[in-house]
Amino acid sequence: MSDPSLPQCVINCAAYDRNGGRRDITLDQISDALAVDDGSFVWVGLYEPDENILDKLQEEFCLHDLAVEDAHNAHQRPKIEAYGNSLFIAIHTAQKIDNRIRFGETHLFVGPRYLVTVRHGASISYKNARMRMEREPDLLEHGPGAALYAVLDSVVDNFMPIVEGFTQELNELEKDIFAEDFRNETVRELYDLKRELTRLRMAVSPLQDILGQLARSRGGLIDEEIQLYFRDVLDHAVRINETTDTLREMLTAAVSVNLSLVTVRQGEIVKRLGAWAALLAAPTLIASWYGMNFTHMPELAGQFSYGILISVVVVTCLVLYIGFKRAKWL
Repeated sequence: MSDPSLPQCVINCAAYDRNGGRRDITLDQISDALAVDDGSFVWVGLYEPDENILDKLQEEFCLHDLAVEDAHNAHQRPKIEAYGNSLFIAIHTAQKIDNRIRFGETHLFVGPRYLVTVRHGASISYKNARMRMEREPDLLEHGPGAALYAVLDSVVDNFMPIVEGFTQELNELEKDIFAEDFRNETVRELYDLKRELTRLRMAVSPLQDILGQLARSRGGLIDEEIQLYFRDVLDHAVRINETTDTLREMLTAAVSVNLSLVTVRQGEIVKRLGAWAALLAAPTLIASWYGMNFTHMPELAGQFSYGILISVVVVTCLVLYIGFKRAKWL
């Protein structure tokens, strides 16, 4: 729960000492907390803040104008940018709501003594990341770099159940792909699933580059011990990205197989219709000859002409039926 004394968009505002102790503060107390050089840092969590709040934080943390301008806009591409001794990171997040994948963004400001997270759209709270760090003071003593690791690890871990859900959904759709009856809904569901996977890949793939830069960073914000943790998160992101690519390839193959099966089934129907049309055409053709009103038709005067004609029709149809049956057209 957020502090009732804070604005509604401010989810969390706390100062952490080097031993992992937490002290809730207001936005106006940030400068006082930073004035004491005791190894502490401030962690602020925001959700869709207004301009006044961001301007206030810019004043308290001396944030760069361009970074604050990007944070105002909730449609940033994933990126990491350095502004002096601070970093601005924009990442995409995903959350499953009502069996639909909703995407959001998180913008992070990281400095020597602060971490600010700004969430937009569908994004889970980073309360669990804060609680995890509070339970592990050995990590928290590494400062904002450790808190940044906890947030990014939470984002990546949240992708895993979404990917697993996609895998399960694809397995269920395989039954419909090979079903006897063609369903338009199957193709539509396959397309929707591939579209969501593409959007998920667009969120995960750039995250690999961001995590790679943090894992190799030689600045003072992230020490070598925390870099090892970023490498672990990077490994998880790579696995999720590879799984996403595999699922997208399987979906492409599934769509192709489904359309191929539909084409084959339509071909079978056309063959059956063609065979029955031929069976009907043979007696029609023969009967049409003898339906002509010509006077001099030698067969008309024969005593057994009618029986012979019927026999010819029956034999012709029988031969055609056997031929089509052997050719598996019937």
